Amino acid sequence: MSDAKTRIEDTVKANDVVLYMKGTKDMPQCGFSSRVAGVLNYMGVDYADVNVLADEEIRQGIKDYSNWPTIPQLYVKGEFIGGCDIITEMTLSGELDTLFDEKQVTYNKEAADKIREANS
Repeated sequence: MSDAKTRIEDTVKANDVVLYMKGTKDMPQCGFSSRVAGVLNYMGVDYADVNVLADEEIRQGIKDYSNWPTIPQLYVKGEFIGGCDIITEMTLSGELDTLFDEKQVTYNKEAADKIREANS
């Protein structure tokens, strides 16, 4: 499992934003992954996507790495942020905007506001 941990650490360190998900950002293969990828795509965030379905070692390894049992998992500047429910809550509350601002991650603020307007 140490190979998976090394690959995960390398990916998380090499990219400002990483989404471990089922499927890809262009073709999610689960509703929860689709929701998080949809938010990031709509907000124009540049992120790396890692398809855990393509690699069983990474699929289990990411759960062990974060000590979080579910996928998707979002990392920003090396920090584990959360899964679908947490990202949804953070998007709707504006906390995700704040996090991106603090971490200097580029995103479309107008798109983030539109998400909140559509869900209010």
